[in-house]
Amino acid sequence: MPLLRAHVVPHPPLAVPHVGQGREKEIAKTLDAFRRVSERIAADQPELIIFFTPHGLIYSDYIHIAPGNYASGNLSRFNAPNDVFSLEYDTGFIAKLSAVAEAENIPAGTLGGRGGAEIDHGVTVPLHFINQQAFHHFKAARISISGLPAETHYRFGQCVREAIEETGRRAVIVASGDLSHKLTQDGPYGYAPEGPTFDRKLIEALGLGDFLRLLTFEPSFCEKAAECGLRSFIMMAGALDGLEVEAKFHSYEGPFGVGYALCSFTPGGKKEDRNLLPKYEALRLEKISALRAKESPYVRLARKTLEEFVASGRIPPARFDGKDLPPEMLSDKAGTFVSIKKDGQLRGCIGTTEPYRKNIAEEIIGNAISAGTRDPRFDAVRAEELPYLTYSVDVLSPAEPVDGPGELDVKRYGVIVASKDGKRGLLLPNLDGVDTVSQQIAIAKQKAGITEGESCTLARFEVVRHG
Repeated sequence: MPLLRAHVVPHPPLAVPHVGQGREKEIAKTLDAFRRVSERIAADQPELIIFFTPHGLIYSDYIHIAPGNYASGNLSRFNAPNDVFSLEYDTGFIAKLSAVAEAENIPAGTLGGRGGAEIDHGVTVPLHFINQQAFHHFKAARISISGLPAETHYRFGQCVREAIEETGRRAVIVASGDLSHKLTQDGPYGYAPEGPTFDRKLIEALGLGDFLRLLTFEPSFCEKAAECGLRSFIMMAGALDGLEVEAKFHSYEGPFGVGYALCSFTPGGKKEDRNLLPKYEALRLEKISALRAKESPYVRLARKTLEEFVASGRIPPARFDGKDLPPEMLSDKAGTFVSIKKDGQLRGCIGTTEPYRKNIAEEIIGNAISAGTRDPRFDAVRAEELPYLTYSVDVLSPAEPVDGPGELDVKRYGVIVASKDGKRGLLLPNLDGVDTVSQQIAIAKQKAGITEGESCTLARFEVVRHG
């Protein structure tokens, strides 16, 4: 089989002695595991090493494959400029991979980069250990993660294996990535309880070769954990889809507040129950079905409105599914926001700070259609996406002016910023990743186009969130 083995590795620059200056001894387990993995790679004598990295050229909607024939890099940003690394790219494999991804309608390829661009430390650190084995020359491919969903990264990993098999390369995959960056209070990124939990769940999944778990991590949970390598690992898992896999867990430690894990995977023969995307699809739909069984009338109205509009182009009446609507939805007025997510990621959000329609139901109907089809940050929702969408509806209280940030509470109040020349920005309360009032105000200003230092007024409002 051309895919010989795959390895999960971290990329702490201080593992390189010229950077660590002795501190590398504090991650002795990681160094020892790196040596064992590198020896295994050397013994496999691959023609091609495929690096997945979270520190290359990253796009929100495109998986970038480094172009050109050759690239080099060093660790100068980590005060070790004399540690120089180089790669010769396998242009034939890269061309085949780009073609396979295009045929599968996966946005991936060599566009946007330039040949010879510097190798990032997600590759140079593992390369430091690989080069120490001084085995025969190999060619490489260097592939960056993206902002695309987990499923897309997994499908791209399937394309990687198809390209390996079609080119007949003896290949090894090196999936580079640290784990959580929030393991300890005294670490460089601080502590979050999600950090150790993320690492525990991830190393358990890796040790068992349970790649389905990798696909089911919630994006908001991963963000709070400040993880680094999950999408690298998911691409690797995709390359092993449908195969029996022997997992060998080597080490884990996190003495500097960042998790470092090494694990190797040896593929075997085909195994039907290792085809994971159908299982993932079933889990997604099961989860969404459970949510919809508990959705409030506010959310149900938003969902059914968008489904009707996308399917037929018709705007349903205010009493759409009206027999289940609470009386206040038909009698009261309020500003509302409709938020739409897909796989935990925002897919659209539009709202009104004040009521513009005759009741809350009509306000929800109008904003649901706008959130799904007119949010300028996203393409309009397509019919095939509808089964995978989740919704929330915020009903806003009237805004009241405040004298300063001291009267705000990021969990309780939303904020409206307004400049003298009429620019206005709003941010809802209690949002994932927005933990301080200063963050809340800064994001609202950014949305309004209000520059740093430009004076503005503040107003606050409360919401009732229906999910």
